Amino acid sequence: MEFNVKTLEGKDAGTVALSDEIFGLDPREDILARMVRWQLAKKQQGTHKTKGRAEIARTGSKMYKQKGTGRARHHSARAPQFRGGGKAHGPVVRSHEHDLPKKVRALALRHALSAKFKAEDLIIVDNLVAAEAKTKALVGTFATLGLTNALVIGGAELDGNFKLAAQNIPNVDVLPVQGINVYDILRRGKLVLSKAAVEALEERFK
Repeated sequence: MEFNVKTLEGKDAGTVALSDEIFGLDPREDILARMVRWQLAKKQQGTHKTKGRAEIARTGSKMYKQKGTGRARHHSARAPQFRGGGKAHGPVVRSHEHDLPKKVRALALRHALSAKFKAEDLIIVDNLVAAEAKTKALVGTFATLGLTNALVIGGAELDGNFKLAAQNIPNVDVLPVQGINVYDILRRGKLVLSKAAVEALEERFK
């Protein structure tokens, strides 16, 4: 299918052919949800930790004699029911990662791209190049395209001035095409692809 290409200034710059296998799918929420859950679980640090009774620095001797006190039979003051004792069944350092087949991950990316296309939240620009690394100038340029919340995907190498100018703009993320991912696509309103990014994606899914 043909899609209009714009310049960063909002002018027409011809058209580009988009593959139906990448941008023409009927988006499935279940696949997208599985992918987002996988990404967030992989991203989670898992450094939460509490001390169990074996890690508490407290004497291990019996608190008081077994019989004759009229009190309950206790042994160690490290037990969870006592103030300063170990935590019962507390969190431990672990990885939250789980498996997701490679084919499902690839399919989820195509569904995310198709979702942006179907919602008319996809913009393709001919080139992502800034004459100077000025954030104010780039904000004005984005305003002509109506971009206030967007993910911008360039080619394998990003223009240095464009990257510097964009990094301080709130709600705008800039990534090279190899960093494109489902979570970042869905969390931003608009998806902006350069022609180089489109070519790289078509080559990737060929």
